[in-house]
Amino acid sequence: MLSKALLRLGGGAARHPWRVIAAWLIAATLAVMAAIAFGGRTADSMTAPGLDSQRAAELIERAGTGQEGMTAQVVVTPLDGGATFFDQGGSARTALARLQAEVERLPHVLGTSDPAGALDAGGDTAVRGGLVSADGRIAVVRVQYPDQSRLSAEDLDALVDLGDRLRPELPLRIEMGGNLFYAFSESNGGASELIGILAAAAILFLAFGSLVAAALPIGMAVFGLTIGVATMTVLAGVTDVPTFAPVLGSMVGLGVGIDYALFVLARHREYLAHGLDPHEAAGRAVATAGRPVVFAGGVVVVSILGLAVANVPFMTVGGVAVSIVVLTMVAASVTLLPAFLGAAGPRLARIGRIGRALQTRQAGRLPRRRAAVAGAAPATGWRRWIGHVSRHPVLYAIGAAGLLLTATLPVLGLRVGLPDDGSLPQSRTERRAYELVAAGFGPGTNGPLVIAADPAGDTGVLDRLVGAVAADPGIASVAPTHIDRGTGIATLVVFPTTSPQDKATADTIARLRADVLPTAIGHGPARAHVGGATASLSDVGQRTSQRLPVLVAAVLAMSFLLLMLVFRSILVPLKAVLLNLLSIGASYGIMVAVFQWGWGGALIGLEATVPIVSFIPMFLFAILFGLSMDYEVFLLSRVREEYLRTGDNGTAIVEGVSSTARIITSAALIMVAVFLSFAVAEDPSIKMFGLGLATAIFIDATVVRMVLVPATMTLLGRSNWWLPRWLDRLLPRGPVGADGTDSDADAESTGETPSSTAG
Repeated sequence: MLSKALLRLGGGAARHPWRVIAAWLIAATLAVMAAIAFGGRTADSMTAPGLDSQRAAELIERAGTGQEGMTAQVVVTPLDGGATFFDQGGSARTALARLQAEVERLPHVLGTSDPAGALDAGGDTAVRGGLVSADGRIAVVRVQYPDQSRLSAEDLDALVDLGDRLRPELPLRIEMGGNLFYAFSESNGGASELIGILAAAAILFLAFGSLVAAALPIGMAVFGLTIGVATMTVLAGVTDVPTFAPVLGSMVGLGVGIDYALFVLARHREYLAHGLDPHEAAGRAVATAGRPVVFAGGVVVVSILGLAVANVPFMTVGGVAVSIVVLTMVAASVTLLPAFLGAAGPRLARIGRIGRALQTRQAGRLPRRRAAVAGAAPATGWRRWIGHVSRHPVLYAIGAAGLLLTATLPVLGLRVGLPDDGSLPQSRTERRAYELVAAGFGPGTNGPLVIAADPAGDTGVLDRLVGAVAADPGIASVAPTHIDRGTGIATLVVFPTTSPQDKATADTIARLRADVLPTAIGHGPARAHVGGATASLSDVGQRTSQRLPVLVAAVLAMSFLLLMLVFRSILVPLKAVLLNLLSIGASYGIMVAVFQWGWGGALIGLEATVPIVSFIPMFLFAILFGLSMDYEVFLLSRVREEYLRTGDNGTAIVEGVSSTARIITSAALIMVAVFLSFAVAEDPSIKMFGLGLATAIFIDATVVRMVLVPATMTLLGRSNWWLPRWLDRLLPRGPVGADGTDSDADAESTGETPSSTAG
């Protein structure tokens, strides 16, 4: 059985701590060395098979025009407020020509626009070509690179370094942007990780009252995070790992790693208080608390891997990368942590608040004689609260459900997309370049669309196509058509009237595809597709929105079946999944209110309202349902055990919920602190992950677990545990015992045989 294997594993690690710690040190060193030797940089590839933008990219690649590749833009304006680029022979135009020549000589650059050359040919030519603004104050050097597979972060570094070198030498303000930055700019989560670790350390110290006890979960999490992120870096060397994956992996890894270590450490200190030898206490702590850790970690991994249903490659790879970190944390919890516990010896014997809470929980589950030996005191404050809720279940059920439904209402206005560079902080050059371009050429210039057309022998189709696109009210201008002589494939770069993240831009893309292009092409063999970075991001957003119900259904079904196996009930798992939906829905609603409506955005450093990043709702759902299963099993198993022991539903609810309340809220507090530390990051996507996870965990551990669960279970009464006899005979026994761990292992750890009513 798993419990016996964990008992041997944890006991062996505790008896030979330095061997295990040395093994983890070697593993961490090898992982870091492999990351240095074979690792790659993260890169975003917002494409997916079957999308119209992907078909456009394939046509452009077939034509070999180079427009299927990455782009960047260097935006400049004279430092002299009175100078313009129209001044022939002036220092601004001379500097612009030198800048363009230097950029064109960079490695892998296929070509650049030449605003200075266009000005020499005539000011009207430069303005019509979108290279110089009408007032002559802003110029754009557009840089064309090959496709992403032939580039690396070194190309971005070379462009940025060139700008840094030229700024002191030229009389120009130089800013940069483009999808080269989006693909290869790594999210900076280092400060957030440090804040999260410090916050968790403070909470652990307050809980345990011991620096040694507080340091062990932190040390374990740092080990696990080092190996997990290094492995993710190696993965980036063979495939495109999205830039958000390391930060999200750090966020989730720190949260679950410290949380899992908290459960094991608290149980270990409980056994020390019973007088067990430290090595034996560590082994038995892993055998009991380690089993739900393995179970919960497995559920998190399976839920995250379910992202593959979206059929968006970067999301699938991102899910795999985050799952690696979670699995590493689970392995560290049942091997490295008991080694730390064995090395610490009896110094961990003093029990703090969480240790006493777990001891109270254990004492309530043990016979009275053993409870007296443990010296546990009942959680009277929580018992009074849960008793109060149970006496007024209708009032609290309606009130709490109404509160969460109200918080969920903003979801009706949820708009998915991808925040453009205009949402970045002013300290970023991409934001400053975005504003210069918008001021000089219009907001749509920051997100051009690329229409790829194959005339298939229809010589008049291109003229009709250009005329129809130019006449659309959402299009500001159309650049000259480029036709490949060999294939006949034409590419049109068109500029919308609205910014890339504006809903009107997505409407324009949809209108071009549904009405404008089909009408211009007719029923002949010609075909045309809308591509470019803006269209790709819009398409991925629609794909994830369409596939989200599939993921939700799959995760709900899996959760329902697992909880039914564990608790031998129909209504308990049904209630659990519905309440989880409520808490996640409320967190979505709060995200919409903050990021789309701007409510309280300044508190987390949000400088402009933005749409919800298209893939975040799906990621959050998968992660949160996995994380909530830990608390679900922990709480409901205690209620189930009390019901089997007493046969009284009311007593079971009060005793079960009150005895687990402190440990659940304390563990949730650590996760909330870790997740909130990421809500202050620069990148709006990271802010959304941090705020969404923190909000959902907070709601789940407070309103749901401490109000809705006791209220609804009181209303359901004995029906909570109803299961048809025929189904009970068909179902195998669940993977977790009645107390959320393993009755055999717990009996072995205490020297007594479990009661037949313990499940």
